[in-house]
Amino acid sequence: MDRQRISRIAHTGHPIAAPLDDESVRQLLGHGLPRGDERVLDLGCGGGEWLLRALARWPELRAEGVDVATEALAHARAAAVGRGVADRLVLHAEDVTDFRSPHPFGLVLSVGAAHAFGGLLPTLAAARRHLAPGGRVLAGDGFWERTPSPEAVGMLGDFADLPTTLERVAAAGWTPVHGHVSTRRELDDYEWSWTGSLASWALDQPDGPDRAEALATADAHRTEWLRAYRDSWGFVSLVLRRTDG
Repeated sequence: MDRQRISRIAHTGHPIAAPLDDESVRQLLGHGLPRGDERVLDLGCGGGEWLLRALARWPELRAEGVDVATEALAHARAAAVGRGVADRLVLHAEDVTDFRSPHPFGLVLSVGAAHAFGGLLPTLAAARRHLAPGGRVLAGDGFWERTPSPEAVGMLGDFADLPTTLERVAAAGWTPVHGHVSTRRELDDYEWSWTGSLASWALDQPDGPDRAEALATADAHRTEWLRAYRDSWGFVSLVLRRTDG
């Protein structure tokens, strides 16, 4: 099974591909879109759930998403038709680091996709290139709540703690105007949903050729989460404005 397919199945029950519940998503979008008529860009949009929710909530909004996951983009297009917002959504199948647009955006999103840029600060640098004057960035990434094990760092990456993360963001020229640290419930719900959706899919097709691989992937992910990083990894979402305007 390729990674795109595994991710699509694993996110069936939790279409926001980050440890955030529906109310947290709603509040973050509200702080990122103070007018409700902005042009929005999601760098690493996956199945487009952030954009779909924003478009459904604000009828004057226009949105664009960028991702290399063609299967996820196809799902986003179909979902946009089903929700009646397809006429206000443009999707680009390309690498987020190569994407260029002729117009700026009032909100640039990139939640849980910092790996595509090489980290949070490069993500913010990329977002800056697309941001309209006075616009906002909504970025979400991991941090270490406690000193991690070498195994956890090897799995997830070399994050900083939360204070250091915010200090680095500020030093790069950004001022937080809102933020959310995912709760233990949000973190656990996301992992249970990821592993459970993939495992359920496998169990529902006892003779399927990918059953064993899907079950093994779900089991391995669950073990890594519980044994390696559950007690040390956190997730922060930030609404940012450029300090220099």
